[in-house]
Amino acid sequence: MKVNGKAMRSIWVEPDGWSVGVIDQTALPHRFATVRLATLEEAAHAIRAMVIRGAPLIGATAAYGICLALRADPSDETLDHAYGTLLATRPTAVNLRWALDEITAAVRNRPRSERTAAAYRRAAEICDEDVAINTAIGRNGLPLIETIASRKKPGERVNVLTHCNAGWLATVDVGTATAPIYLAHDKGVAVHVFADETRPRNQGASLTAWELGQHGVPHTLIADNTGGHLMQHGMVDLVIVGTDRVTANGDVCNKIGTYLKALAARDNGVPFYVALPSPTIDFTVADGLAEIPIEQRSAEEVATMTGRTADGRIETVHIAPAGSAVANYGFDVTPARLISGLITERGVIAASRAALAGAFPERAGAAE
Repeated sequence: MKVNGKAMRSIWVEPDGWSVGVIDQTALPHRFATVRLATLEEAAHAIRAMVIRGAPLIGATAAYGICLALRADPSDETLDHAYGTLLATRPTAVNLRWALDEITAAVRNRPRSERTAAAYRRAAEICDEDVAINTAIGRNGLPLIETIASRKKPGERVNVLTHCNAGWLATVDVGTATAPIYLAHDKGVAVHVFADETRPRNQGASLTAWELGQHGVPHTLIADNTGGHLMQHGMVDLVIVGTDRVTANGDVCNKIGTYLKALAARDNGVPFYVALPSPTIDFTVADGLAEIPIEQRSAEEVATMTGRTADGRIETVHIAPAGSAVANYGFDVTPARLISGLITERGVIAASRAALAGAFPERAGAAE
């Protein structure tokens, strides 16, 4: 994707050949900044503090976190320590564990002198694979938008509602939920996005709206609770969201508020799709409500907001009374029965055990 007209990814190896650069997503949309990661601790902090976020990008950053640790010390002890440190940073996104397992498998039985180079090779492959997967998601999801466009009158737009940020900032590039949208826009389809603000961290406002604007995609920022109203009045043609984990049965864990959008979509006959790369599928979990750990984050995310003042200063202000208890659940689970389909790199499939196992038998078999 592009930033100010320049093509770039959300993570890269710096010119020194070993340190890692990432976009500081906590600075957006008011300031574009990058961060250099040079140690395991810095990579872990970037994930934990949400300098980077989004399940695929978390996995890629964790992979490079292992690389940075092994560069300092390629021992088994360091490998195990790095794995545990990074795994503990975010409990919900399954891509994190997948990427750590991939890197560990690539280096575990190698001589210590070969481990660092092998880790960097696998980390680069994980990044390239993510881009290829997301590009395929875009191709497979595009017909959903084109079919709706074909039914429209000339000049009418296809209205897509999305939640949180499942764009290129959440991945290495292209995005998941946004991949079909970007491809449709690039092909000249009149597509428009309603972007939920996504409280409490406002990632729809600060990230999705920003990257849609960078790519020139028409969009409208809405409050989280507006989606149901729009659907009731026929203003949404389909919903496409991303996900941090999909169970073997097709339940979807995504940013808090996704479940409510699925309920509104079902009540109003609006198709509700989930775009996901295969590393997001967790075949070891069957029941999303019972088995997926839901991350509970800092109360400050709910009790405060950060923005730009009229005179250009970036300020954080309190919006809740002092002493009020705050609950901050980061994710919710949308049952498979509410999902019209899963947009994957191998096609659009049903949200079911049979469909997932049929599309990804190698992953299903590995979990048995």
